[in-house]
Amino acid sequence: MAVTRPLRIGVSTYSFWHFKGEPIDIAHCIDRAAEMGFDGVEILHQQMGGEDNTYLQELKRRAFTQGLDIMGFSTHQGFVSPDKAVRQKNIDHTLRCIDLAYRLGIPTLRVNTGRWNTIKSFDDLMANKGIERNLEGYGDDEGFKWVIDSLEKCIPRAQECGVTMGLENHWGLGRTAKGVLRIVDAINSPWLKVTLDTGNFLENMYDQMIALAPHAVLVQAKTYFGEGEWYTLDIDYDRVNRILRDAKFRGYVSLEFEGKEDAATGVPKSLELLRRAFS
Repeated sequence: MAVTRPLRIGVSTYSFWHFKGEPIDIAHCIDRAAEMGFDGVEILHQQMGGEDNTYLQELKRRAFTQGLDIMGFSTHQGFVSPDKAVRQKNIDHTLRCIDLAYRLGIPTLRVNTGRWNTIKSFDDLMANKGIERNLEGYGDDEGFKWVIDSLEKCIPRAQECGVTMGLENHWGLGRTAKGVLRIVDAINSPWLKVTLDTGNFLENMYDQMIALAPHAVLVQAKTYFGEGEWYTLDIDYDRVNRILRDAKFRGYVSLEFEGKEDAATGVPKSLELLRRAFS
């Protein structure tokens, strides 16, 4: 008989820094995650202080001695561009991030589709619920082809390094579960699955989570103590737990605290909430 155990809870270093001010040092985030009682830590690439091997191995050593898994690597890329050179730059970036994940011993890499960028300000994009018009002269079918072709070029490196890419429902062509699955199904590889973000579905959130849960290799769980930086969602994490259990998800849940409350109190409150829901 299969044994049911509590899902492990990690924290994204993003929870301590919301792209405001100077990035919070990754080593500091690792120490705080350990002090607060998390099981693992997910590294946000844009927060890293370098990419040289000495730096990477120090982060790995630090997490290990603190009793933490480094269980996720959250990266940014954008393949939604008619410019082949732009797409290639983002392919090269993703390949480099796969190599970094390998050297850090991280098993999964969050990837994005990218977006049309017809709304330049991210604040304005959020105010418009993540919806923007296409570039003039181009349709979604072309955009999906660019994303699929680009991610396909990353599959061999992911397989070689043993790093599963997780395509997130993260605006752009990945704004909906349908868009994410269109890409994942087209590529049809065990090295491209899904990073399910509970806070990025602004309509029919639970139905969309149900659609993605069987494909998820990592779940990013948003919380909003002190109200959200861009919006606040009322997420029923007991219900999310049932969705994940029904899908036989056994991986990590990674907290992305996105509230305005100080991380010193908002993050521990979030961990308590998630522990209770996923116990």
